[in-house]
Amino acid sequence: MRTWMPGRRLVIGVPYTWLLVFFLLPFLILFYISFVDMGEDIIPFKPLWDASGALHLKLENYWSIFRDEDGSNWFNTLYIEAYGRSLAYALISACLCLLIGYPFAYFMARAPERWRPGLLMLVMLPFWTSFLLRVYAWKGLLGDFGIINKAMMALGLIDEPIQMIYTDISMLVGMTYVYLPFMVLPLYATLVKLDERLLEAAYDLGARPLKAFWLITVPLSKSGIVAGFMLVFIPSVGEFVIPSLLGGPENIMIGRVVWDEMFTSNNWPRATALAVIMIALITLPLAWYNQVTAERQGAA
Repeated sequence: MRTWMPGRRLVIGVPYTWLLVFFLLPFLILFYISFVDMGEDIIPFKPLWDASGALHLKLENYWSIFRDEDGSNWFNTLYIEAYGRSLAYALISACLCLLIGYPFAYFMARAPERWRPGLLMLVMLPFWTSFLLRVYAWKGLLGDFGIINKAMMALGLIDEPIQMIYTDISMLVGMTYVYLPFMVLPLYATLVKLDERLLEAAYDLGARPLKAFWLITVPLSKSGIVAGFMLVFIPSVGEFVIPSLLGGPENIMIGRVVWDEMFTSNNWPRATALAVIMIALITLPLAWYNQVTAERQGAA
């Protein structure tokens, strides 16, 4: 019978402890505050039990997200619009990152081995600069009197500045630029390990390069596609900095709404309820996908 060694317990216990302390515990605190009735107080840490020991949960913190103030219209509120807008922007950004990142990762994986460290450094180079500065730099590029507009006016392509900032386009450009490395790196890690003999066998059997790529390379890189898609999609849903700097008043995402509820309105229970629902919107589909994938692998 195999016995557990202390070293093995430590190696497994450290990441579990990290997840419990820095992920599960903060989430439980958020979940607790989402049922609190703050009243007129400014402190959100209120007891959920009254003097008699009865449990009182303020479910209105959740119901108010799905209905307007008079309760006549459901699923037609600012919060639902922000959720939908956040999911749409995150999905489009992830797809754009995939379309741009896959050819780049494929080129890196097929490049001579001596070039790969330099190409990897170029992908990771933006991380050496502040995230805020990188996003703010796009204001100088896309502004009405930014570099792009000035260049096009100097070339005679336009007579007056084009509105490029504070639009959907500027939002997607900023999010795609920022999160592109998170798509390239897992794709590269998958593609670089691809057995090229499989492609050679496909060519010998008469498959054209494009067909061999679609039938062999893409399916074998599925794990990298899924990992990169999730690494881009998940943080994009709750993005706050990019909508604040590059988005207009109509581009409000759920991250900005949570910020306003917590620090402007001082409504911590509703802000945490918004955050809990946002986490559920992300984790539940992921849990379903993992379960389906595990069942398929078990059946195979």
